[in-house]
Amino acid sequence: MSSRPITLTLAAVLQALIALVVAVEGGYVLVNTALGRAFDAEQALPLAIFALLASGALGYVAFALYQVNDWARTPVVVTQLFVLVIAYYMWTSEQYAIMAALAAVAAAALALVLCRPTTAALFPDHETWQNRGKGQQ
Repeated sequence: MSSRPITLTLAAVLQALIALVVAVEGGYVLVNTALGRAFDAEQALPLAIFALLASGALGYVAFALYQVNDWARTPVVVTQLFVLVIAYYMWTSEQYAIMAALAAVAAAALALVLCRPTTAALFPDHETWQNRGKGQQ
């Protein structure tokens, strides 16, 4: 039996999905810049490179979460908070389908990464420490 709960695996999958979306968007901007379709190539090229680097970092965090590294939870939570901010701006620009998809993924990832089975897998000594504070062994 694996020590990795399904909630942790699903949270890692959602984080990897976000990394994939960022990589695809970065590649899209890069290709359009190379084809001369970008409105301002001086801004589009650094944006594309940043998106590709960010997708690599997001993918690394997803892999670290899948490998049950406790440090990976914080970047996942921060990523989802940023996704919720982007969802808000999609709502203000009346792009409701994109907003709904982003908000659903972010809410699901937050719920999965912060739930009890994921926390217990990432921080196995935490429950022992809490029980000692209550006088239990």
